[in-house]
Amino acid sequence: MTAVIQRCIPLVLALLLGGAGCSMLGFGREAATPPPEPDVLERDTYVIGQGDRLRVTVWKNGELSIDSVPVRPDGKISVPLLDDVQAAGLKPEELKELLTQSLGEYVANPDVTVVVLEVNSKRIHILGGGVSQSNAIPLTQDMRVLDAIAIAGGFTQFAKKNDIRVLRREGGGIVEYRFDYDAYLKGQGLESNLLLHPGDTIVVPD
Repeated sequence: MTAVIQRCIPLVLALLLGGAGCSMLGFGREAATPPPEPDVLERDTYVIGQGDRLRVTVWKNGELSIDSVPVRPDGKISVPLLDDVQAAGLKPEELKELLTQSLGEYVANPDVTVVVLEVNSKRIHILGGGVSQSNAIPLTQDMRVLDAIAIAGGFTQFAKKNDIRVLRREGGGIVEYRFDYDAYLKGQGLESNLLLHPGDTIVVPD
């Protein structure tokens, strides 16, 4: 186990396990086989989450429109006439339908538009002395391991590019995937440049 991973364990635990035991991480064990790519339709479907910021527009009714509203920790937003409305867990189209139906009790044929202004609920984390900047990165679009490394400023001089790990919470535990950048450049293990999921943590040791 490298020194940088040892230093990162408390933060990784806090991010992934909420303080659970180190034994669940399994550093040093054989990495899991890369998972299959998700269906394209699933990747294109955004689900609103806590911390996102939305714009709700009711055409020709400025009093009911909201330029910017945050999704609160309870998953709700405040809407004129309707008070609190559940937003987290819904797709923008589903929230639009809900607001249209609810406002229809007060306004004739409301034309509602829902736009996600800021994506704050979905993030990945990148850690370790092998990248220029350890950071939390908003997952605003499809992103792979190399994309995240580039956003973090790229590799440092002494990065162990052949032993990059992606930690993912699955089934109540942590699954560890390996990405070998040197092999990737040679056209090997292309599938290991994973499509990242919200909550993934990338560890790049030095």
